[in-house]
Amino acid sequence: MTTLQPFIGLVQGDACGIGPELLSKLLQKLKAAERNRVLVISDQRIMTAGNAVTGQETPCKRLSEPTEIDRECGQPQLLDVRCLDPASIVPGTVSVDAGRAVLETFGLAIDLAQSGVIEGICFMPFNKAAMHLAGIGVADELTWAKERLGVSGRASEFNVISGMWNARVTSHIPLKDVAETLNIDVIVEAIVLANQTLTRAGYNNPRIAVAALNPHAGDGGAIGTEEIDIIAPAVAKAKLQNIKVDGPFPSDTLYLKVRDGQFDCAVSMYHDQGQIAIKLLGFDQGVSVLAGLPMPIATPAHGTAFDIVGTNNANVSAALNAFRMVTAMAQERNHRHA
Repeated sequence: MTTLQPFIGLVQGDACGIGPELLSKLLQKLKAAERNRVLVISDQRIMTAGNAVTGQETPCKRLSEPTEIDRECGQPQLLDVRCLDPASIVPGTVSVDAGRAVLETFGLAIDLAQSGVIEGICFMPFNKAAMHLAGIGVADELTWAKERLGVSGRASEFNVISGMWNARVTSHIPLKDVAETLNIDVIVEAIVLANQTLTRAGYNNPRIAVAALNPHAGDGGAIGTEEIDIIAPAVAKAKLQNIKVDGPFPSDTLYLKVRDGQFDCAVSMYHDQGQIAIKLLGFDQGVSVLAGLPMPIATPAHGTAFDIVGTNNANVSAALNAFRMVTAMAQERNHRHA
């Protein structure tokens, strides 16, 4: 029996960056079965600007209102959100208008996913500075989505490349605040979310490795006691929930273990501890997954790339990986709920 391709929303991203170019290239790269189950949520003028960069165009059925969406129409659809004239912005710069357009289109996508119209969201890269100028009011798009959806539990950004997953306990906070933010319960929450997220991505009994905070995992307490006092007890507590988790491991060797297949996912203690490793392994291939939300949402991990805007040099691989990650998670979700 053939499984129906999930109906996925594609969001335009920050129009001052490579988002319009990536959107154009992504639509070209999708297989017909994928493309015909896509709802693009974008200002048509932004799509036209992206097509001008790539020299390619994928015909879409233009819709002016969400009520016109037809999940079974058999062709890609464009929900034309008149939110941003590309003539009013300067490519490669931080723009409050581009930030407002991101919040409008992403917010609409979240609402459509929450109501069941679309089954997952893949968005082109956002620019956090632009979103803050536009009044996002919270740290990042994950927190904004969580509040819009009324999610009270833990949500976190995961990064994925070539089957290697990275979760983190703390995220967008100053490095000086990391140690005092860590405690047993918050680490257990991160481990549990990692286990849930990989399970939702189709892993059976995912293998999770937890990073140490200090060099050499503290050297038995000689250069820090967080491993002894907090991280090891958190790992032991998580094991009581039948989670396959080990650690803490020194972070300078942990990612080699994940790369070599000993583990499926690493849980890092702070943002760059995992980000540097994952991006070094394949910067233009990685995917960011917004975990802990009721629907799958993912984006390329590389950002808006202001330095190459308009050159037609943006690599679409990460966007394609993000789309297929969302699709796989939506299929798994549909299978669980069948």
